[in-house]
Amino acid sequence: MSELLRGATLIGATVTTGLMAGLFYSFAYSVMPGLHRSDDRTFVTAMQRINVAILNGWFAIIFGGALVLTAAATVLHVRGDGRSVLPWVAAALVLYVAALAITFGVNVPLNNALAAAGDPDRIADFAAVRERFETAWVRWNIARTVACMAAFGCLTWALVLHGRLSA
Repeated sequence: MSELLRGATLIGATVTTGLMAGLFYSFAYSVMPGLHRSDDRTFVTAMQRINVAILNGWFAIIFGGALVLTAAATVLHVRGDGRSVLPWVAAALVLYVAALAITFGVNVPLNNALAAAGDPDRIADFAAVRERFETAWVRWNIARTVACMAAFGCLTWALVLHGRLSA
C-alpha cells in the first residue's frame, strides 16, 4: 500500500508541476511575445484581465497541488526503497519553491501594481504603466519557467527510477 501511495503521489506531483511549467512556458513563448506586439492600451488591458481571470479554483488546485504533492512525495520517499528517488524529488521541491518565491516575490507584486494603475478608461499614460511592468515581468517569468521546467524534469526522472524499483 505504501508503494502505491508513493507512486500515486509522485504521479500527481509530476502532473501538477508539468501543468505549471506548461502555463509559465506558454506565457514565455506565446502570450507575452504576442502582447509585446500590441499597443500599450491593449497590453495593459489584456494583462489586467488575464491576472484576474487566472485566479480561479482550477489554477489554485494545480498551483498549490504541485507544492503539496511534491512535498508529500519527498516525505514518502525518505525511507526504504524510495531513497534512490529522494534526491530527484527533493530537487524538484527546491526548484518549485524557487518558482513560487519568484512568483510571490516579483510577478505577483508586478501584477498588483498593474492592477493599481486602475481601470483602463482612467489610465492617462499606458506607456508608463507598461514600462514599469513588462520587461521585469517577462524576465522573471522566464526564470520561474526554467525553475518549474527543471522541477518537472526531476520529477519525470524520479518516476522512471520509481518504476525501476517497483518492477
